[in-house]
Amino acid sequence: PDGYALRADLSRHHGVEISEIVLSNGSNELIDLIFRTFAMPGAHAVYPDPSFVCYRIGATSSNMAASEVTLRGNLAYDVDALLAAVRPETTLLFVANPNNPTGAHIARTELTRLLREVPPHVIVVLDEAYVEFADAPDFVSALELRGLREHLIVLRTFSKAYGLAGFRVGYGVASPKIVNYIDRVRAPFNVSSIGIAAARAALTDRAHLERGLTLNRSERARVTAALSALGLAVAPSQTNFVLVDMQRDGRGVYDRLLRKGVIVRPMPPPIASWLRITIGQVHENDRMLGAMRELMEARS
Repeated sequence: PDGYALRADLSRHHGVEISEIVLSNGSNELIDLIFRTFAMPGAHAVYPDPSFVCYRIGATSSNMAASEVTLRGNLAYDVDALLAAVRPETTLLFVANPNNPTGAHIARTELTRLLREVPPHVIVVLDEAYVEFADAPDFVSALELRGLREHLIVLRTFSKAYGLAGFRVGYGVASPKIVNYIDRVRAPFNVSSIGIAAARAALTDRAHLERGLTLNRSERARVTAALSALGLAVAPSQTNFVLVDMQRDGRGVYDRLLRKGVIVRPMPPPIASWLRITIGQVHENDRMLGAMRELMEARS
């Protein structure tokens, strides 16, 4: 019921105690569990916008007041604004690093400042679903900064870089006290034995992970350059996707690409002119770029 074997593997992998790890049905479930565990009458949450929609869903479903902190130019983090949004009644602060859907990250110096300056009573949740893809020189995982604050939860998942989305395996790293509270809410057997076996195998297959990361790194650069050559603005990304400004209604472009057999992700306001495009295999990226080129030529 508590996935002991996988937690033991993860404790060795990250150099933490097994009591500091909680498993979840993908990191999505852990976000929900955190809200269910720590939401209380009068409590308040803070999270960036645009960012992972499950933060908003978690706050809404928990009937929890929340402040959505707009990103700089709708794309980059504003640490000062995040800090300013924290109130005495704030219980939770969520930050995706790197961010979904913008691909932006918080640099080491700014993340260090955030963790130090957020009041001690606030539980900071660093969602690192895309952490393996990050390769910026100033990027750092919050796991390396755990000594800065007691009330910190770092979320990880096997759904992205490890390619196990269908198995639904995520986990959090936090103090034993926080893990114990979440475990009181978490349903037993929330991760299947098959999912646990797959995650344990994935942890040992470093060569497979590195091949995927190497491909993503080279293709992300190539796709970014090709889209930029079409006159499109591409946001800097530390993930396995890029955010592209189509300079018109993104939903309309999404529909036209869909009819060409190319599936991308349209965005809601305030970035409704942007599309999120996942980096795929070389031939898949070529097909997407060809379809985009046809659309841009037809437009001109």
